[in-house]
Amino acid sequence: MGTSEAVLQVLSGAVPRLFHSDSCFSTLDSIYASKFRLKCSRRRASRYLQYGVRGIGSGVPNKKADPPSLQICKCQKSDSVSGVTTEDGNGAWFVDNAKNLNPINGMVNAPNVLEFQDLQHLTQENEGLKSNSANGTLRDTFHKISVDSIEDEAWDLLRESVVYYCGSPIGTIAAKDPTSSNTLNYDQVFIRDFIPSGIAFLLKGEYDIVRNFILHTLQLQSWEKTMDCHSPGQGLMPASFKVRTVPLDGDDSATEEVLDPDFGEAAIGRVAPVDSGLWWIILLRAYGKCSGDLSVQERVDVQTGIKMILRLCIADGFDMFPTLLVTDGSCMIDRRMGIHGHPLEIQALFYSALLSAREMLAPEDGSADLLRALNNRLVALSFHIREYYWVDMKKLNEIYRYKTEEYSYDAVNKFNIYPDQISPWLVEWMPNKGGYLIGNLQPAHMDFRFFSLGNLWSVVSSLSTMDQSHAILDLIEAKWADLVAGMPLKICYPALEGQEWQIITGSDPKNTPWSYHNAGAWPTLLWQLTVACIKMDRPEIAAKAVEVAEKRISQDKWPEYYDTKRGRFIGKQSRLFQTWSIAGYLVAKLLLADPSKAKILITEEDSELVNAFSCMISANPRRKRGRKNLKQTYIV
Repeated sequence: MGTSEAVLQVLSGAVPRLFHSDSCFSTLDSIYASKFRLKCSRRRASRYLQYGVRGIGSGVPNKKADPPSLQICKCQKSDSVSGVTTEDGNGAWFVDNAKNLNPINGMVNAPNVLEFQDLQHLTQENEGLKSNSANGTLRDTFHKISVDSIEDEAWDLLRESVVYYCGSPIGTIAAKDPTSSNTLNYDQVFIRDFIPSGIAFLLKGEYDIVRNFILHTLQLQSWEKTMDCHSPGQGLMPASFKVRTVPLDGDDSATEEVLDPDFGEAAIGRVAPVDSGLWWIILLRAYGKCSGDLSVQERVDVQTGIKMILRLCIADGFDMFPTLLVTDGSCMIDRRMGIHGHPLEIQALFYSALLSAREMLAPEDGSADLLRALNNRLVALSFHIREYYWVDMKKLNEIYRYKTEEYSYDAVNKFNIYPDQISPWLVEWMPNKGGYLIGNLQPAHMDFRFFSLGNLWSVVSSLSTMDQSHAILDLIEAKWADLVAGMPLKICYPALEGQEWQIITGSDPKNTPWSYHNAGAWPTLLWQLTVACIKMDRPEIAAKAVEVAEKRISQDKWPEYYDTKRGRFIGKQSRLFQTWSIAGYLVAKLLLADPSKAKILITEEDSELVNAFSCMISANPRRKRGRKNLKQTYIV
């Protein structure tokens, strides 16, 4: 069979269907859809009516479910691939020269013999070129079908993970792993885990589930939360919640659904989720920008919820730094990993939430003091991170030459960092072009590990400068083999090993070197990488990472994370069909297809804040950097 004929038969369905897509395999899609509807009907009749028939998000006013799109494969038919046709230029040349064969005494003219041999050679080359071209077309066809199949599978899995409350969609569970008998809390809706799911639904125009999530989690904010007779500050958002069916009061024959939140009092380690409220504000802004529905953020209860989160975050305390002081395990890295203090991830989300809240807060007399405090915090936070968290080769060399035990307002080494803290791995690893924001900064301590989420969201939120943002992407490209390798993206780099791992993690068996939060590879980080690359007009970096993930993530059944230095193994305790791995991939694909949609998440650098900071520096001599040339002042 000719190669082009094989291509045609693949497209027409003669070859066994290894993949399914909307365009070519509508029969399989309809079968799968019927199974999905059956599952929904078994769960609850009202859910079947709402989603089994109309599709998720169809409850949006004046919005109908999009009909399945039909894609017609248009292939250019070739009459012959294995042979040279008379219509082909070389074929005509062969006929003309064959006529010129002039046998004399049983011999052919020598020039004609050479021409005939050349003809055979050219004919073989022509066949090879056509064969290669056809093979390339076949490969491209299979690749497109494969990629479409992965996306279709991802959407099916994402929709199957939807959780309902009183018949309405309210979120997505963390994982739906049929191979695991112990669900722990993976059957709950996590605030941070739902963010990529919510963004995916927003980009698809399915707004109801995000709106419901925002409003119902807001109601949970006011719940009483205690552990050992102690209550955290007002405004704390839950880490997760679960929909439970309980008997109705006074009637054992009837039941009702209730939301059961976890504010950390049941979590492993009993740590409050600092990032939940910050992500909630970021998602609220994205919902308004994407849907155009500003009525949600203008509601009195929503405005109150924003203010409660802000007051909890910017409350006065003992800390001298503008960064948020948190315990270990209070964000995506929710186990002991030595990030207590002022981890970059929290600071990047904090900065982004402050900017988002400033956009959404209604101008009123009661908000004036809060807005003033918010602006002051933004100025101080941006300077602190850009100035003291940034490292590149130049900065490393500066730290290497630091003097210690400086006691004055004008100290260069303000945090008394000892040069011996610069690890040998960092000296060799840091590229000449590129840099990044370190993981943590405290007195006499700099955590030089590269944390992906903190750096990427610093780019997205403009916490880093334009030059720093480009340098961060330069470093990711330069260290692709370390940060991406077999599966994007390392949550941090490098791993804690040996005695350092024992001391810092407490010999955590789940956070062994190059596993889980200890430098494991997390596919969900694809969407943050994509937003950062689009903002800096370098989407090709994200597209390359997505291609790496597509080679195996579906075959591996959408794991939570990958182990080993190159991300070659599925994590030893990784859940399969992890929802935010699925949603992270879908968001990356949607944004790469239409980069303009990334604006719902991006915040540009605020020139007013930059000018305000410049005024602060010139107005207060104590805030000036560097040593004075005049008489030195000391405190006695």
